[in-house]
Amino acid sequence: MQKIIEPTCVDCGTQNCKFKDRTYPDFCLTTHLDPKDLEWALERYEEGNNHEVMVASAEVEYEGYCRWTRVEEIMVFARKINAHKIGIANCIGLVNEARIFARILRANGFEPYSVICKVAGKEKSSIGIPKECESIGASMCNPILQARLLNQAQTDLNVVIGLCVGHDSLFYKYSDAYATTLVTKDRVTGNNPAAALYTANSYYRKKLSLDNK
Repeated sequence: MQKIIEPTCVDCGTQNCKFKDRTYPDFCLTTHLDPKDLEWALERYEEGNNHEVMVASAEVEYEGYCRWTRVEEIMVFARKINAHKIGIANCIGLVNEARIFARILRANGFEPYSVICKVAGKEKSSIGIPKECESIGASMCNPILQARLLNQAQTDLNVVIGLCVGHDSLFYKYSDAYATTLVTKDRVTGNNPAAALYTANSYYRKKLSLDNK
């Protein structure tokens, strides 16, 4: 029996949720929204520094729209939320990119504090990771320790540069400071993961199992 796929926002062809008094598909999450869920979310924007972060984010989007690089956006955002000490959680494979970013931060009056993914140098198998995984490198990535050390350094904002899939998830979970991403690692596309999406209907169609879809 074929599983019924419940349509969601990616299946909508109108994107009318950003307008008022427009038509919506029958499955629209906006028109089927429980008012309590909306109320809960709006209340969260008043917790802690969330409102400040939302305002700063909107201002950065507006002020630098199609003009600022993400590096510039991060610095402007940091200033708006009064973040001076910037944590860098970087992959060892992107240490050069992290060094360049740190140099840019220093030149613009920030204090960068970097913790590399291989900090502590523990073997992967020491925590139960299959031994064969050490064939591409014996030392484990340690995103939870990265987060802890940045927390201890009392960073104001953390920036991720190239952490592996899943390792970044753990880092975000344990980071005390708000975190954003500068570089998303993709070893196949030169750290441009969107390239797989842009070529999904052509060069990567077979690679991504879309031939029969």
